[in-house]
Amino acid sequence: MSNQVLIAGVGMVPFKKPGSSDSYDVMGSDAARAALKDAGIPYADVEQAYASYVFGDSCAGQAALYRVGITGIPIFNVNNNCGSGSSAFYLAAQAVSSGAVDCALAVGFEQMEPGAIGVMYPSKTNPLERHVRAIAELMHLTEEELALPPAVMLFGCQCELLQKETGMAESTLAQITVKARRHAASNPNAIFREPLTVDQILHGQPLYRGLRKLFACPPSCGAAAVVVCNEDFASRHGIRSDIRLIGQGACSDREEFFHGDPQDVMFRALSRNAAQAAYADAGVGPDDIDVIELHDCFTSNEIITYAALGLCASEDMEKFVLDGDNTYGGKVVVNPSGGLLAKGHPLGATGLAQITELVWHLRGEAGTRQVDGARTALQHNGGLGSAGFVNILQRG
Repeated sequence: MSNQVLIAGVGMVPFKKPGSSDSYDVMGSDAARAALKDAGIPYADVEQAYASYVFGDSCAGQAALYRVGITGIPIFNVNNNCGSGSSAFYLAAQAVSSGAVDCALAVGFEQMEPGAIGVMYPSKTNPLERHVRAIAELMHLTEEELALPPAVMLFGCQCELLQKETGMAESTLAQITVKARRHAASNPNAIFREPLTVDQILHGQPLYRGLRKLFACPPSCGAAAVVVCNEDFASRHGIRSDIRLIGQGACSDREEFFHGDPQDVMFRALSRNAAQAAYADAGVGPDDIDVIELHDCFTSNEIITYAALGLCASEDMEKFVLDGDNTYGGKVVVNPSGGLLAKGHPLGATGLAQITELVWHLRGEAGTRQVDGARTALQHNGGLGSAGFVNILQRG
């Protein structure tokens, strides 16, 4: 049995810098209430809930949702690193599609601390150990380099590889941040809305190999939520049924990723495989997509994802940026929200915030950020360790 999954309601709270947000339970409950209000239903109509976060104690989802209602429904807590929000959405959509429930809620939140993300439990096996060791062997890293925070080490290597293998100018990497800030300028939910120039971004020494500070997204706090339901539920409750999930791709690593190209140890192969599955499921291709929210945790990752999603050939990634094909007036608008680089990246909320942004565009409710005539949207999100997701939404 497979039911059509509808996006009944979406909501989020403005993202903020660490130390300036409400507590995770308040943010999560506020986002959930916003999504329920958008759908026009009470929490009592939700049959299952999935809560995503990375930095929190067990059952934090209950702590957030009990502020909305205590109705006895099962609440599942999900942690898949930066792909946690998309994991919660995938499970909620799967529950509706399978017929297990008529309506489900996915809520994601994160209350982060300043600074680069490090290892939280150093006395235990690091879940990224396989990835770090693969990069160490493929790129001949020193023990001093391996002591760096994993994200800094891995994506510093990604930035360096992208420039060396393609001849891409460092200024092209900076252009991604310039675009992110320009898009975020009209997004009231984004943290960093002030413009930046290429010269400002390239000022100063790199942090590690090809990585500069403004090539990276910041630690952030925030929350987002999505309500999904089937067509019968929407009809019975007077819910709009025009925004539909038409394709999904979800995957983890394959063994061969760890023995070939270093880029595949990170997000490239994961993104490619998830995208291919989602396109096949939806019956559409890259040329059918009008607007995209993708996982720009680092500027290099956004550029690599262009080819992984099939938006351009690998040899044309720099041209895709320089020709403006990733923004308004180009082939497809990428990260109209400002993306992780400017909107912020509260890990557990990111995937659901991406879907929220895309739904606003498909409805024509994105204000001055609106992508004209948007009908088909793609969301891309991933977490190292690993979990890769691509969701395709369409206005019917």
